[in-house]
Amino acid sequence: MDRIDEIDVTILELLQDNGRMKRNAIAEIVGLSVPSVSERMRKLEERGVIRGYHAVVNPKRLHFDITAFVRVTIDGSSYYPEFVEQLCAMPEVLEVHSITGEGSHIVKIRTRNTTTLERFLSKVQAVPGVQGTSTSIVLSTFKETRTIQPHPMELAELESDEDLEEELRTA
Repeated sequence: MDRIDEIDVTILELLQDNGRMKRNAIAEIVGLSVPSVSERMRKLEERGVIRGYHAVVNPKRLHFDITAFVRVTIDGSSYYPEFVEQLCAMPEVLEVHSITGEGSHIVKIRTRNTTTLERFLSKVQAVPGVQGTSTSIVLSTFKETRTIQPHPMELAELESDEDLEEELRTA
């Protein structure tokens, strides 16, 4: 069975808090040997539970002063694959989500200033199928995280990217 247990949960919590935590420190906390912890981490990676290890960068220190959410309306699902591909290739884009409600997608971006924001919006509006955009600039951020609280469970099945793309093409 494809499950995670209490030890896996603890490993996930520790790594989400500090992705650079040494395996011997993790082993000490969970009461396993370093090779056992390494094997569990390898399996969590192979099963797609751990997708990567990343540094959290302070965007303000790098002069990325504007965070914005851009709602995009697309003229039909036939444009979705090309739209998603083009937006995912833009360096300002942090997240792209297909949504319900107003618009068809919401995009989170970081950019240096209003001039670069305007340039970005022009590029998005030039993507085939884009009917319009609506932008909200973030004034303050009180919480921003990628951390989730796992618990012992059977793992969910994942749809492949190819399956999702085929669904969009035939919708």
